[in-house]
Amino acid sequence: MQLDHLVHTLGHHLKRRFGERVHKLALNADFTCPNRDGTLGRGGCTFCNVRAFSRAATLPLDQQLEQGKLDADRARKYLAYFQAYTNTYAEVSVLREMYETALRSADVVGLCVGTRPDCVPDAALDLLAGYRDRGAEVWLELGLQSAFDATLERVNRGHGFAAYRDAVTRAHVRGLQVCTHLIVGLPGETATMCRITLDQVLDAGVEGIKLHPLHIVRGSRMAAQFRRGELAPVGFDDYVTIAADLIRATPADVVFHRVSATAKRDVLLAPDWCAERWPSMQAIADNLARHGGQGTTLGQPWAPQPVPVS
Repeated sequence: MQLDHLVHTLGHHLKRRFGERVHKLALNADFTCPNRDGTLGRGGCTFCNVRAFSRAATLPLDQQLEQGKLDADRARKYLAYFQAYTNTYAEVSVLREMYETALRSADVVGLCVGTRPDCVPDAALDLLAGYRDRGAEVWLELGLQSAFDATLERVNRGHGFAAYRDAVTRAHVRGLQVCTHLIVGLPGETATMCRITLDQVLDAGVEGIKLHPLHIVRGSRMAAQFRRGELAPVGFDDYVTIAADLIRATPADVVFHRVSATAKRDVLLAPDWCAERWPSMQAIADNLARHGGQGTTLGQPWAPQPVPVS
């Protein structure tokens, strides 16, 4: 069974709004991060190496967009996804230039802006809300990973859950949609802790969720821990079970931007199964088909809504 029939996916959400497929184009705007440049710390989060998922910023943004469109299949509309590092970590004038470069293209219908909860000043939120008011699809993507402060400290995030809750509150005052990134398999965390994190995120209010298995990648501080035998990667079956359980415990109106993720083979150390996208997604869909889809645990299962014909 197709994932869209079991999960409220971003693809379905966008088809409902725009009447056709909308493709996310990942961009690298050459931002940095306060957890790398010395403002909060050095070295970044222990799991982080942007090269595992993002292209290098070797082309100007407008050229990255055009290249991404060539690589996208069956799409005529696009979201500009500012993905690498902290994409609100600059003066507002710089952010405006970056975002408007992307929105200048008539077939780019919105923005997804990945950032940290402690790097979203009111001025940046006001800027994003202005694009939303002009009709753009705007998502503020906040990297939380876990609601447990002890875990966040262990992986050197540089912020706690309170910073996340504050960012969400200020985004919602402005009517912005928030997508929260959560990692399954973080050191010391159990399936129960993953569920508690989800419940805390839902309690704070959220419009979207992105689930990731923990990747151990070359160039990250976790890589050394893994090589010393101090860190075990999340297993395929464990991830599928946890992800499916979290999806079932999520209200049907919350949009899943991702239910699994991959890392590039040349930097991935573990788990091996994260080099391939489809097996984990298919296994999650199979689990949901057997035991119930999104919202089932809450007694409000997801049912796909009719997509308008464009």
